[in-house]
Amino acid sequence: MAIQTPSKETRQAYQEKVQAQLEKINAQLNEYQAKADQAKADAAVSYHSHVEELMAKRDAAQQKLDELRNAGESAWQDVQDGFESAWNELTQSLEKAANNFNQ
Repeated sequence: MAIQTPSKETRQAYQEKVQAQLEKINAQLNEYQAKADQAKADAAVSYHSHVEELMAKRDAAQQKLDELRNAGESAWQDVQDGFESAWNELTQSLEKAANNFNQ
């Protein structure tokens, strides 16, 4: 039994079919790459937003510490309470951010 060689037209049709499939895969890969790039951009925006929020909370805690340093005896307890509140908010936000960044 002889092996039949495909005709030139059959080979051409097969090559065109495979080329079309490769082009379809390339389009899908380009779409996936665009989605990956967008996800990276979205993540970067999210990280920057979190960092800015943390920096604002850090600044608030620093301000409360400065107030604590300058507080007289009569106001010291109230200022300390304000500092503790700002400090707790900052540390909780840092823990939450660390969990989000490490995912």
